[in-house]
Amino acid sequence: MTLKKHFTEHPATVGESYGQHFTSAMGFSGAMLRAAIFCALHACLPFLLENAGSRAVAELHDRMLVSRARQAGRKTARSPATVS
Repeated sequence: MTLKKHFTEHPATVGESYGQHFTSAMGFSGAMLRAAIFCALHACLPFLLENAGSRAVAELHDRMLVSRARQAGRKTARSPATVS
């Protein structure tokens, strides 16, 4: 496997370039880091951020569903079976 293929194979399976996939994945990473910090603060000081961690997880879940639906739409649009 070529070095370039290591960076492009998976992003291509979800209809993205390497740069698009990097940006999306880093966005999820930042959101998860933020949620982790909220949870850690809540663990130390239970009266702070009582719902912030669970709210962040729910938002990430919704974001992932939208992302997957968008990817499915791109894959369907490219499918020869859908071309009339």
